[in-house]
Amino acid sequence: MSDYRAPIAEMRFVMDELAGFRDVAVQLPEFAEATPDMADAILEEAGKFAAEVLAPLNRVGDQQGCRLTPAGVVTPPGWKEAYKAFCDAGWNGIACPPDHAGHGQPDSLAVAVKEMVCSANLSFSLGPLLTTGAVEALLTCASDELKAIYLEKMVTGQWTGTMNLTEPQAGSDLALIRSRAEPQADGSYRIFGQKIFITYGDHDMTDNIVHLVLARLPDAPAGVKGISMFLVPKFLVNADGSLGARNDAYCVSIEHKLGIHASPTCVMAYGDSGNLGGGAVGYLLGQPNRGLEYMFIMMNEARLGVGLQGVALGERAYQQALAYARERKQGRDAITGEALVTIDKHPDIRRMLMLMKCRVEACRAMTYYTYGLMDRVHAHPDADERKRHLLLAEFMIPIVKGGSTEMGIDVTSLGLQIHGGMGFIEETGAAQHWRDSRITTIYEGTTGIQANDLIFRKLMRDGGETARGFFGEIGATAKALAAAERPELKAIGQRLGSALEAWIKATEWLGASARSDLAGVLAAAVPYLHLAVTVCGGWMMGRAAFAAAAKLAAGEGDARFYASKIATARFYADQLLPQAAAYGETVQAGNAALGAVSDDLF
Repeated sequence: MSDYRAPIAEMRFVMDELAGFRDVAVQLPEFAEATPDMADAILEEAGKFAAEVLAPLNRVGDQQGCRLTPAGVVTPPGWKEAYKAFCDAGWNGIACPPDHAGHGQPDSLAVAVKEMVCSANLSFSLGPLLTTGAVEALLTCASDELKAIYLEKMVTGQWTGTMNLTEPQAGSDLALIRSRAEPQADGSYRIFGQKIFITYGDHDMTDNIVHLVLARLPDAPAGVKGISMFLVPKFLVNADGSLGARNDAYCVSIEHKLGIHASPTCVMAYGDSGNLGGGAVGYLLGQPNRGLEYMFIMMNEARLGVGLQGVALGERAYQQALAYARERKQGRDAITGEALVTIDKHPDIRRMLMLMKCRVEACRAMTYYTYGLMDRVHAHPDADERKRHLLLAEFMIPIVKGGSTEMGIDVTSLGLQIHGGMGFIEETGAAQHWRDSRITTIYEGTTGIQANDLIFRKLMRDGGETARGFFGEIGATAKALAAAERPELKAIGQRLGSALEAWIKATEWLGASARSDLAGVLAAAVPYLHLAVTVCGGWMMGRAAFAAAAKLAAGEGDARFYASKIATARFYADQLLPQAAAYGETVQAGNAALGAVSDDLF
C-alpha cells in the first residue's frame, strides 16, 4: 500500500491560477495577511500532519471500525489522540472567524488543507466537516447567548457538531419528518423523535456533541414549511460553561456499512429514555418554521465538502495506482518489444492513469474555484459583487458535488482495474478507496437531487442569466485558446468551443421544455449535470493550460510541471470533451424513450 503525499505544487497552481487565492490579500481586506509565504507554510505543515498522523490510521479505521458500547460509541485505536493533535494544531478552525477562536484563513487556502485531511483519512475528516457546517449555521441564526456558549468550543474542536435531518420514513423527503418540539415555560423545548444516518452522532473524542435537529412545533404547518431547527447538546451546559446533566439524546445503534467504517453512522433517539422527565432539552435556532432554510446553510457547506471528498479519494487512488504501475512488472512493451516491463509502459494502463489524473485535476479545479467564489461572497467590499459571486457559487455547488463524487467512484474503480486481481484483494488497500467513495454520491443529496437542484433552483431561478454569464466566460477562454500559437492550445480551444455549444443547446432545450414537458426535463436532469461537469472541467483544464503556457513562455518555475499541465489538459480535451455532444443529445431526447416504458416492463 502506497503512502499518501499531498500534491502541494498542484494545489498551489490551482489556488493561484484558477481559484483566485493570489489576489485575495489585495482585493479582500479581511484576508490581507493571507500571503504566499503563509500559504506555503500552512500547506507544508498540513501535508506533514496528513501523511504522518492521519494516513497511517486510515487502514486501522477501515479494519476495526467503531463499536457501540453501553457507555457510547468507541472510535478505533489512535482516533482520540489524532483528533486532539488535529485540534491542538488549529486545523479545525482554519477558516472560521477569529472572533470565535478561528484562524480566519480564506476558503481558497483552507480548501487545500481540507483536501489533504480527506485524502489521508476520509472517515476521520467527516467529524470536522459536520462541525464546521454547524458552526456556519450558528453564525447565521443562533442567538447571541447560544453563540457565547457553544461557538468557540465548536470552532476549536473541543465540541463537535452534527446535522440531524432525516428519519426512517422520510429519506430525502423531509416534508415527512415527524420529530416534534414542545415549548417549555423557560423558553427551551423538549424534543421527541428518531433520526437516522447521523454522522458522528456519538463518539469518544470530545466530552460534548452539539446536535442541530429538525423538528416540528405543535402549531407548525404541514410539509417543509413547518420545520424548525433546534440545538440539542449531548450534555447540558451550566451557567459557568461547565457540563451539566446528560441530555436525553442517545445513539441507539450504528450502521454496518460498505465503507467509511471508522465514521460512526448513528441512529439517534431523542426523548426515549425519560432521564430528564420527558424529552431532550433543545433550543430554537432562528425563527420558527424556517429550519430547513437554516439547515441548507449547513447543506451547502457540506455539499461542497463532499465534492472535495470525491477529489481527495480520486487523488489517493491515483497516487496508489501510479506507484503500483511503476513497480509491477508484466508483459512486453508493445512498442519496443522489451520483455517484462513495468505495467505503466502498457498503452491501456497509461490511458487509465491519464484518465485518473485529468479527471481529478479538473474536479479539483472546479472545487477550488467554487471555494474561491465563497471568499468573495463573504468578504468582497462591494455588495453587488458579493451577490454576483453568490449566484455563481450556488450554480457551481451541485456541479461540484455531483460531478466530483461521480468522478471519485469512477477513478477509484480505475485504480482497482490498474491493480488487476490484486486490486480486489483487501490487503493492497486499493479497494478501500472505492468502498469509501461509494457513499459520496448518496449523502448530502444524491446525484439526481444535485441535478434537479442545478436545473430548477439554480439554472431557472433567474431565467438563466447566471448561466449565460458563465457561458460567456467559457466562450472567451475557448476563443483565446483557439487563437493561441501553440497547437495544443488551439486543439483544446476548438474542443472546448464545440462542447460549450452542446451545453448551450441543451440549456435552451430545457428552458423551452420546462413547462410543456416536465417529465422530459426530469429524465434529462442527470445527463444535463454530466454535460455541465464535462464542460466545466474542460474550461478549468483549458484555463490551466493557458496559464501553464504563459509560465513556460516567460521561463518561470518548473518547466516540466507546466508542460505536464498542458499535456493533461490536451488529454482531457481529446478524451472527455467529445462526450459533451453525446450528453447534449441525450438531454434533448427527453422522455421519449422512458415515457414508453410501462410498469410491467420492469
